[in-house]
Amino acid sequence: MAEAERQFARAGFEGVSLDSIAAALDLSRQNLLYHWPSKEALYLAVLDGVMNEWLARMGDVAAADDPEQAIRDYVRAKLLFSRERPTGNAVFTREIMTGVPRYAEALKTRVQPLLQADVERFERWAAEGRIERVDFTHLIFVLWGSTQAYADLGPQFALFMDKPVLDDEDFARAEALIVRLVWGALRVCPPASKTQQCVEVDVQA
Repeated sequence: MAEAERQFARAGFEGVSLDSIAAALDLSRQNLLYHWPSKEALYLAVLDGVMNEWLARMGDVAAADDPEQAIRDYVRAKLLFSRERPTGNAVFTREIMTGVPRYAEALKTRVQPLLQADVERFERWAAEGRIERVDFTHLIFVLWGSTQAYADLGPQFALFMDKPVLDDEDFARAEALIVRLVWGALRVCPPASKTQQCVEVDVQA
């Protein structure tokens, strides 16, 4: 699975064969076919593994009590996943960028209900006056996109910062900024106090 993930991340679905995976592991093609009946079955198993880990790490916004802490936990978990599993993220991103030809149904079945539950939780917090009302679906898209960038564009970011790879401090700064931007949009301020001081956010972890 790890070798398949590496190869799919590097060359995409079309650029990989069961033969190339088997050769890298010094196995026969028939050996792989014993476990997976086709390249597509192995590819979907890799995506399932990535999805399982992503969903396990994300935490449950829908069950959270504190909106600010929920945002912090979500951003931290997603950035950590971007950092620790770059090849899995690359396979997932390739599938998305090609129009989700093989994983669309799994995404709709597994992720869409969780997205809806998270949106509904934000809506309840807004109705209770605990956060400002924004388009919560797009808020979650912003969270996904800003954190996923550190997997997809991490090498580019490191290049522009004149370092071989992003380090602990880079990820800590990214986390603090993303939380500050998102919570700054959600934080409720008294009508007469919408000042710079009101929108300042404590960015300490």
